[in-house]
Amino acid sequence: MAVSVGGGVDRLADLVRDADSVVALTGAGISVPSGIPDFRSPGTGLWENVDPMEVAHIDAWRADPQRFWHFYGDRFQSLRDKEPNAAHAALAELERRGVLTGVVTQNIDMLHRRAGTQNLVEVHGTIEHSSCLDCGDQYPLDVVRLRLAQSADGFPACDCGRPLKPDVVLFGEWLPEGALERAYGMAAGADVLLCIGTSLEVQPIAQLPGITQQTGGEVAIVTQGPTPWDDRCAVKLDGDVEAELTALVAAL
Repeated sequence: MAVSVGGGVDRLADLVRDADSVVALTGAGISVPSGIPDFRSPGTGLWENVDPMEVAHIDAWRADPQRFWHFYGDRFQSLRDKEPNAAHAALAELERRGVLTGVVTQNIDMLHRRAGTQNLVEVHGTIEHSSCLDCGDQYPLDVVRLRLAQSADGFPACDCGRPLKPDVVLFGEWLPEGALERAYGMAAGADVLLCIGTSLEVQPIAQLPGITQQTGGEVAIVTQGPTPWDDRCAVKLDGDVEAELTALVAAL
């Protein structure tokens, strides 16, 4: 299928308007305008000067929770202070209008929820809380941050004394089965899967466009930079994500 790159908001609006079910799949790119860096962009990427296997792997958390939280504590603080941008607001508005069925996000930053999205699947978890893997107790972010700041050990601890783990999917962990099943189901039922700010390379979520296409739906992309689906999607917009989604809302 021919791809419309740039200037294709009207084509995307037509797809959305004709669809009974539109699902958004979002990645790090949707949060960049909020001041949150993506993972690998030169000069700003989160992993540019850090080996994620040393600080963001489940084995790293188990082996050295102090080092893990030294890295993640700063990141959690920075994410807590960020605000949803116009792209998050546009998706929340489309859901409010009944145009968007829901959002599947790879992000952990809580911004979709804070923007007002109701039907949200956070496949990589969320920074909203942390849990004890020994006793199962869960603590909200503000409590976790306070315990981290007051800890002499360099990590937030559960009441039972064990280190807390943020409820995000670390390297070496499986995605939550329930969230993954919901994401697959939403993709299978979508007439349009709108992929926003994602490279569509991280598995298993990179399978979602294929699921939508196999069940007769269309794939649309709003992201800067290439993706493996650029020659298979119905439309691709490669402009500023806030501008593109705001224009989509206006066109509808």
